[in-house]
Amino acid sequence: MKEKTDPHDELLPNLFRSEYARITAVISRCFSLEHFETAEDIASETFLKAAEVWSVNGVPENPRAWLYTVAKNKAKDYLKRVSIFEMKVKGEIELEESYRTESLSQSERDIVFTEQAIADSQLAMIFAVCNPANSTEAQISLALQILCGFSIEQIANAFLAKTETIKKRLLRARTNLRNDNFRIDVLKEDAVQSRVDVVLRTLYLLFNEGYSSQSGNRLISKDLCLEAIRLTLVLTDNPLTNTPEVNALLALMCYQASRLDARTDDTGQMILFEQQDRSLWNQEFIDKGIYYLVNACSGNEISKYHLEAAIAYWHTTPADNDKWEHILQLYNQLIITEYSPATALNRTFALAKVCGNERGIREAELVALYGNHYYHALLGYLYADIDVDKSIAHYEEAISSTRSMAEKKNLAKELERLTRVKTGS
Repeated sequence: MKEKTDPHDELLPNLFRSEYARITAVISRCFSLEHFETAEDIASETFLKAAEVWSVNGVPENPRAWLYTVAKNKAKDYLKRVSIFEMKVKGEIELEESYRTESLSQSERDIVFTEQAIADSQLAMIFAVCNPANSTEAQISLALQILCGFSIEQIANAFLAKTETIKKRLLRARTNLRNDNFRIDVLKEDAVQSRVDVVLRTLYLLFNEGYSSQSGNRLISKDLCLEAIRLTLVLTDNPLTNTPEVNALLALMCYQASRLDARTDDTGQMILFEQQDRSLWNQEFIDKGIYYLVNACSGNEISKYHLEAAIAYWHTTPADNDKWEHILQLYNQLIITEYSPATALNRTFALAKVCGNERGIREAELVALYGNHYYHALLGYLYADIDVDKSIAHYEEAISSTRSMAEKKNLAKELERLTRVKTGS
């Protein structure tokens, strides 16, 4: 008999995922970038206190408001301690310059957690974290960790890198962030223009990690997808960042999110695109995708997000004779605009739909991504009706290559089916 789980058991972890970064952003905006690690400490202490108090007194009526109040009080206590330290000790010892900053001397500055304050703080914080002094990879890693709450393992999976590499990258990036003179209280156009590309890449990776997670046991994390959409909506609400490219990215996210409920069954097993129940697709998200894609067509430039959004649009349309032709042509443009292994494999799948599996196999083998589990899963799929032995071999390689337990289970299910086909059982 399956044990019943208390919904409260998941409440605090869910709140941590959704609120930790928001609390950090609001406090950092008041403290300045030099002290963003102090803001992180305050956010962490807030959740530790919640774990202690809620386990004894129960969950408060409004958990988020409780967290915001505790974080605000802890921030004010910290400012008060710094103020006392300055008054009583600065005549006896030389204070570090960082403790004389204007931001920490203004203890009377309001720390508020209204929706607008949270949105403004997160928008400012993500542009601050995307510091041109860091490499693009370091900027994205830092933004994923600070603003989005990614673990080091999740960031390593997003970049297909070792955890030690990510740790070193984050250490250097945090040092540069502390030394940056970027002001996060008021965003200016030149700062936005210099950093917007990395911001969009960060949100793109955030959504993809939620859409097809390679860490943990869940293949899909709907919360991460919705968080990426929410943050991108923040960009569309600000005239400095409401650009065609931003709207194209938001359209892409909406189209992909429309199929989230249809991509897995009740046990978490992946359901292939062709087998999905279209009645489970979210029409509201599809309509929003169309809305933002139309908005994205107001400029003269076509970005990778425009092309991927158009591909996602065709995936939401009813099947017709030209559907995969359109998708293949868009992938042809996308692979020229910005090559990536994922794009090459997706294009190969579309090519197989148009020209047959044998042509798809020849194209896939030219890509030759031997260490990539998606590559082997694709070849396993393409060989299934042509050569069962080769199909099985590729699925076995895919299972050994992926780090996602959820994906291992899905691949193993197909491998078991093929084995039964081979043995005639």
